This record gives sequence, C-alpha cells and structure tokens, in this order.
Amino acid sequence: MAPAATATVRTIKRDLSFAWEGRDKRGNRVKGKSLAPDEAALRVELRRQGIAPARIRKQAQSGKGGKVKPGDIAVFARQLATMLAAGIPMVQAFEIVGSGSEKPSMQKLILDIKGDVEAGTSLHEALAKHPLYFDDLFVNLVEAGEQAGALETLLDKVATYKEKSEAIKKKVKKALFYPAAVVVVAFIVTIILLIFVIPEFQKLFEGFGASLPAFTQFVINISLLVQHDGIYLGLLAGGAVFAFLYFKKRSRKMRQVLDRIALKVPVVGPILNKAAIARYARTLSTMFAAGVPLVEALESVAGACGNIVYEDAVMKMKDEVATGQRLQRAMEARGIFPNMVVQMIAVGEESGSLDTMSAKVATFYEAEVDNAVDAMSSLLEPLIMVVLGVIVGGLVIAMYLPIFKMGQVI
Repeated sequence: MAPAATATVRTIKRDLSFAWEGRDKRGNRVKGKSLAPDEAALRVELRRQGIAPARIRKQAQSGKGGKVKPGDIAVFARQLATMLAAGIPMVQAFEIVGSGSEKPSMQKLILDIKGDVEAGTSLHEALAKHPLYFDDLFVNLVEAGEQAGALETLLDKVATYKEKSEAIKKKVKKALFYPAAVVVVAFIVTIILLIFVIPEFQKLFEGFGASLPAFTQFVINISLLVQHDGIYLGLLAGGAVFAFLYFKKRSRKMRQVLDRIALKVPVVGPILNKAAIARYARTLSTMFAAGVPLVEALESVAGACGNIVYEDAVMKMKDEVATGQRLQRAMEARGIFPNMVVQMIAVGEESGSLDTMSAKVATFYEAEVDNAVDAMSSLLEPLIMVVLGVIVGGLVIAMYLPIFKMGQVI
C-alpha cells in the first residue's frame, strides 16, 4: 500500500522538463531532454543509465502548456505502438514519448499515466482515469490488447483509427471553414460601409433637395440603425450566440434536432452523412478486429459516429443485436444506412470477416468524403463570390442611384 502512495506523490510532482548534456560510458558527448521532479533526481537517473551529467537546466513552461488535442493523442498512440513493437519496455517508452512532447500539458498527462503504470496499475485502467483524452473505444481496445498479449498490435490499430478519424474531421472542417471565413469578411466589409462610407453619401444627398430612390433610402435607414443602435445589436447577437452554444452543450434534444437538420442541409448534409458512416465502419472494424464482442463494440461505435442521429440509431441496433438479431437486419430497420453498406456488412457477417468488410466500407466512404469536400469547395467558391458581390455591390449601387437619377434629370 505504501509504495502506491509514494508513486502517486511522484506522479503529481513529475511535471518539470530538463535539458541536459554529459558523457556516456565511452566518453562520448550526449545530450537530451528528460522529465523529473527536480535536478537531483535527474542526476541520479542519468548516472543509473551510465551518463555523467555535465550541465542540466530547467526548461521554462508557459501557462498550462496548451490544450491537449485529439491529434496529440493520435501521435501519442502511434509513438507508443512503435516503441512497444521495437521491444522497448513500457515505462521507458512513456519516458521517451513524454520527453519528446513539446506541450508541457501533454508531458504531464503522459507522466501521470507512467506513474500509475509504475505503481502496478494496468495501462487501460491508467488511461481510463483521463476520460477527457481517452474515450471508451481507446480504453477498451487497450484492454483487449493487454488480455490477448498483443498490446503493440492493438495500439497500432488505435493509432490508425485515430489518425483516420482526425483526417475526416479536418476534411469536414476544411469544407466549412472557407465559406464561414468569407461570410465573416463580407459581414465586416458591410459594417464598415454602413458606418463610415454611407453617411458621407447621405450628407451629399441632403443637398439634392429631391426624394431618394426607395432602395437608397432603405440602405440609409439601415446605416442609421447600425450607427445609433449598433452596440446594442452587437450585444444582442453575441448574447444569442452564447445562449445557443450554452444550450447546445447541455441539451441533448437540441443537439439531436441540430444534427438532424445538418444531415438534411443541401451540399453539406451528404458530406456529414458520409463522414458519420465512415466513422461508424472504421470504429466497428477496429473493435471487431481486436476481438471485442459485437454488442460491446457497438456501444463504443455509437459514441464515435460524431452525430447524435447515428449514435441513437447504433444504440438501438445494439439492443436488437443483444436479443439475437443480425446486425444487417438492425441496420436495415434504422433506414439511415445506404443499401451498399448494409449488403457489405451482411456479406461480412455471413463470411465471418465483418472487420475486413467494415474496413472496406470505411475506406470507400473516407474517399467519398475527400471527393465531396473537394467538389463542394469548387462549387462554393464562385457561389460565395456571387453572394459577396451582391451584398457589397448592392450597397454601392444604392449609393449611386441618386446620382444616376440626377444625371437623367439634367
């Protein structure tokens, strides 16, 4: 009991990064980075490794060291899998991976896990203590690897799964980023025109002594509204966005409605559908290949779909499969999976190669997402330029209409 308590204390303290230089047993100069509770502990560790330290300096850590992102977890899984496959002991592998990480927060996370493993905790239990970074899928696969004695193989599957999942997410974000950025730029340009440019034209028009065209008067009225009540409108819009995000995080019903609407939005909806199917198939393939029972696997698959509509559907499928129904029939009953996907899963069930057929489905739909994103980007570019031209051009035309009218009178 006492050693476990000691290990816990060491884990809390081991968050300092040191850069060191010294000489090995052969007299060669060596240098590197290591994590230790203090300089004295690092000197003892280096001497144990046969290195005579000549210089040790603590590296500065700014703030919390940055947020640990899913991409960092994917890199961690790949590095750990590679080192275990090379025969490096797990504790040493954690030390190497932790020392190589640029983010202090990631270093601390890795060393917390290392401390638990050193204290005798299994790897999957150590990972389960950090649910923000390691989901049920990750933990379950690691547990399956530990039980089967093939941890490096399962970690490699986890790393591949994480890398492909992140690739899909980046593709979808890339598809949505460009139009969002252009809309923001158009909004900023419009506000600048309404506040600074249109009032100058308004002063010019006041000397005409004639009624303004309806379109011009409408734009001027909007400009006056933005000038006088712009701050309140901005606060109202900001409050609405904050309330939307607040309730979206806390209301499952709201997320379900939004996800259902998102799947039906033209152009974007098909991409989100294909991305959800790709994640479903990739996760199912990874879990089944690891030897996880189908019912248990479907629970992790549901959380990995990235869309509540698919998540709810998979959970219903799990209940039906648990009662003895085939996965193919459960998928057909949901009505959200394309016929090709259902048939390939059916073939996989009948041939005993569900993991292989699911992987083929995932590969196909990942390629479909890539193609759909590229096609959408090509389609949106001219469309967005038209919208931007209509907004900005409309404001310019509204300001020149009185000048054209005056020229006709003359």
